[in-house]
Amino acid sequence: MTTTTKTLPLARILLCGGLVVTLSMGVRHGFGLWLQPITQDQGWTRESFALAIAIQNIAWGLAGIFAGMAADRFGAFRVLLVCTLLYALGLFGMAHAATPLLFALSAGVMIGMAQAGTTYAVIFGVIGRNVPAEKRSWAMGIAAAAGSFGQFLMVPVEGWLIQRFGWQQALVVLGAAVLVIVPLAFLLREPGFSGSAPVRREQTVAQALAEAFRYRSFQLLMAGYFVCGFQVVFIGVHLPSYLKDHGLAPQVASTALALVGLFNVFGTYAAGSLGQRMPKKSILSFIYFARAVVIALFLLAPLTPWSVYAFAAAMGLLWLSTVPPTTAAVASIFGVAHLSMLGGFVFFSHQIGSFLGVWLGGYLYDRTGSYDVVWMITIALGVFAGLVNLPVKEAAIPRGPALKAT
Repeated sequence: MTTTTKTLPLARILLCGGLVVTLSMGVRHGFGLWLQPITQDQGWTRESFALAIAIQNIAWGLAGIFAGMAADRFGAFRVLLVCTLLYALGLFGMAHAATPLLFALSAGVMIGMAQAGTTYAVIFGVIGRNVPAEKRSWAMGIAAAAGSFGQFLMVPVEGWLIQRFGWQQALVVLGAAVLVIVPLAFLLREPGFSGSAPVRREQTVAQALAEAFRYRSFQLLMAGYFVCGFQVVFIGVHLPSYLKDHGLAPQVASTALALVGLFNVFGTYAAGSLGQRMPKKSILSFIYFARAVVIALFLLAPLTPWSVYAFAAAMGLLWLSTVPPTTAAVASIFGVAHLSMLGGFVFFSHQIGSFLGVWLGGYLYDRTGSYDVVWMITIALGVFAGLVNLPVKEAAIPRGPALKAT
């Protein structure tokens, strides 16, 4: 555990951390709106765009491990600063990329690395280190709800920016907007990390990793999070094109993605609050089973704007509601000393799923002319994830007194 007892005020953590996630996740959730404008204007295939977003998710997951290590060791402040600047540069590069390779480097590698240090793993680490255990899941629910509100707020804004200024200038405007994270980062400087010396811990990084990867419940949480990534990124990126292919107006997709964000505000807050009172594994299993049912009903129902909105609202309740109970379960099992790093490894599994979901969507569409096979995969994976979360043990892992890291 850390050697300092000083903490940031709860209200500041929730406000500033929530705004950081609102901006970072809000921008990211609208990338599906750029699929058709960019591919049509540049003459690229959907697979080219999907591959760049798939690379983004893998880069996010890989960089998240190291961003988490850095945040655990030196505090979130420096990580937020560096990754915010990288985010702005990545959006600018995405706007001016002339080839699929340059697009993959900017939209994929740069923005993926930027998201690693401006989203959940780093902000949840701040919460874990500064919020007492009895309020931790609830606080994480608040932060996750902020990311959902960012989707509700930013997706319509992004759609309007594309229509008003064109897709290139819209990306430049967003690049300037994310720089608002810089002053927020200054307000999230943690007292224990203000000096030049790193915070001393009882457990080394190697010990923490060895302990986590040997523990069965950690493996099961990673497997479930893989499914979460596959489902939400496939839907978030490919739903607008799926709806347009079936003759629905672009505004239907923008409204649907905004509804996902709006209803996920309630879903993530509810999941975080329930995580204080009931087993987190039960919450996670319910979410994954419910996703499978909702997707199946959506595919069986006649496709109309109202069926899309109903699907978006139902999926919104389940969208990022996996985040608070998953991260809180990791904190309950292993403590908070290495929470950002361990959360980064769990999230890397999520991003492998995200890579496959977004890439398979484009790959199979280009080869079959439809998304039907990928929709079926999302249903099967929902059932799988619901089952693997049931045996998770979320009690604190037994350790000797010297290695307690709560």
